[in-house]
Amino acid sequence: MEPPPECRQETPALTDAAAEFLSLIGPEELERCLFAETLEVVAAGGRPGDQTRGQWWVAARWAPYERAGEPVRSCLLVQAGSRGRQDGVPFSSALKAYVSPQLETLEQEEQEQLEVTGVVMLRAHPVERRTHMVSHQHGITVTKTLREGQEEMQRRSFSYSKAELQGLLPEGASLLLLRVLACQRAVPPGLVFPAIDTEGHLCTSSYCALGIQQQAVGSVEAEVFVIERAVHAGTGISTVWHSSFLPSGRLARLVQVGCPMLMLLQDESILSETGRVKPRTPFPKQPLDWEEDIQLYSWFLDRKEELQASHSTYIQQHPELQALLADFLHALLLQQPHDPVSFAVQFFSFQHPPGTPFTSRAASPLPSPLHGRPPADRE
Repeated sequence: MEPPPECRQETPALTDAAAEFLSLIGPEELERCLFAETLEVVAAGGRPGDQTRGQWWVAARWAPYERAGEPVRSCLLVQAGSRGRQDGVPFSSALKAYVSPQLETLEQEEQEQLEVTGVVMLRAHPVERRTHMVSHQHGITVTKTLREGQEEMQRRSFSYSKAELQGLLPEGASLLLLRVLACQRAVPPGLVFPAIDTEGHLCTSSYCALGIQQQAVGSVEAEVFVIERAVHAGTGISTVWHSSFLPSGRLARLVQVGCPMLMLLQDESILSETGRVKPRTPFPKQPLDWEEDIQLYSWFLDRKEELQASHSTYIQQHPELQALLADFLHALLLQQPHDPVSFAVQFFSFQHPPGTPFTSRAASPLPSPLHGRPPADRE
């Protein structure tokens, strides 16, 4: 479907239509956006029921926002994340944003982690990207960090004035705006906002309606309202998403144009004849697969090396352990008892003078399993 002209138009600043729409968003519209949802990540072209390759989720709620030297503010906390595998490569991402009721971003942090060479070389080549932005009285500061493997972290910062940021709509605020538009089932023409691209530079983002469509949710068909969001970077290459919303404002499908993966709502139980959704927990439970989670697997490898080093040091400090084990194994093989566990208890229960080599046990006056029954059995 060819998008309307306003979807392709790039405007360098906040349009009048966008400014007016922001001013009309009230508490009732925002309250309808406060819920959590989870979609399954599948291969592009797949349908409900296909094997999933990960999960994507987003949640919004009211939360206090506090900054040093400023009073506590009540704002909207938007959290989102994804995890899975693409072409065998594990990936994960996280978003946390504090947004005012006027959709002004107070603070936001995005994190992306992936392993470019597979799990075997996980410790040597993980890639981690972070983007942190925080507003202040002069405007906003964006800090981007990049770490590859064991290399030092690279850091870049950008600062923009308030005049450049009027109506700025980063990812967290954009998720809220999409929910507002979805609940209204309409997108005003000319809805264009300033945004920040993946490199931390100012650009524009546009929103337009692609109409009502029928799409699969699980094994049933549902009517969805499709919205296109496009981020127009300074290089002239636009990144485009198509979001399909149910009448409740929940997502049924999310796809980035040209991406080999897409997000689908597989759980049809949230649908009902009235169009309402069943209540869900505020934050969906995320599956824990520590072998595919970059951070957890890295902690596992660090702890494994730490324990191996500790065990090796202890063995080096106590060479008598080798003699002790050799003595026990020698006795075990000579007598070949039917119950090795009881034999071990009996063998190690005898006291031995400190400092005497274990291999001299046979010459010791103390009784030993090598020399017959223990004293309690003798007359």
